[in-house]
Amino acid sequence: MACSDNLTGTLRAPSPLRPDELGDAQALVAEVGWNQTERDWRLFLELGRVQAIRTDAGRVIATAATLPYAGFGWISMVLVTAAWRRRGLASKLLRAAIDDLRGAGLVPVLDATPAGREVYRTLGFADTWGFARLARPAMPSACAVCAQNDSLLVQPITDEAWAAICAYDAAVFGSERSRLLAGLRGRMPSADLIALHGDRVVGFLLGREGRIGSQLGPLIAEDAATTQALLTRAIATATGPIFIDLADSKTAIRAFVEAQGFALVRPLTRMVHGRTSPFDDGARTFAVVGPEFG
Repeated sequence: MACSDNLTGTLRAPSPLRPDELGDAQALVAEVGWNQTERDWRLFLELGRVQAIRTDAGRVIATAATLPYAGFGWISMVLVTAAWRRRGLASKLLRAAIDDLRGAGLVPVLDATPAGREVYRTLGFADTWGFARLARPAMPSACAVCAQNDSLLVQPITDEAWAAICAYDAAVFGSERSRLLAGLRGRMPSADLIALHGDRVVGFLLGREGRIGSQLGPLIAEDAATTQALLTRAIATATGPIFIDLADSKTAIRAFVEAQGFALVRPLTRMVHGRTSPFDDGARTFAVVGPEFG
């Protein structure tokens, strides 16, 4: 059913994005210069929901995604093609996403740019903590093998360690998300790492390829030394562009990654709807998956 929605031209009512429309969705990503790939969109279709607005001819011109976790749900991928911006489409999709999550008994959460933060505050979102996207351009490999701390073992993730990693992650993130982590595993093999102290998990890292560069995260660890060991191993042989979304509180790691050639791209703020306390453990969260997944 079509509706004019007070716009010049005719738009269809929002409805779920179909797999055969991923090309349109990815065109929106390319238009704004974001890093997601079709594999990321497929994770939303598998684990969450993407609502899309289309022209009467069937072209997708706006999207918003929701991803449910236990107790809360993520909102992201709010995109509108340039020709249809400033006509209320993003607000319409965002309000619908909030309503859908709240209707399911979940607290909406999102990661906001500085401009988006002001809009989201008017809709009932409050700041919890900040992080920064940093990027390193393509550069030659640093080393093939990196030294290990005698008391810390950093090694590739094994199937035998996977259940322990997922449990460790759930305790820090505030919800079980093993299906999402499984969808990330293997997409950047050099970053699929676990840190062990004896037989105890004290940190892990995953990564994934992106449209522009690789993305590191999540990176969850007991301390900065463990985090530095994981990052050193992950970027040792990486030659292409790399992004990491690093918590503002981790100043020592910020200095370390900047020394490796990373520079600030933009600040972001994690926000929750209708409350002021976060769900996640900020002490052990060094880098998030990304604003799209949490």
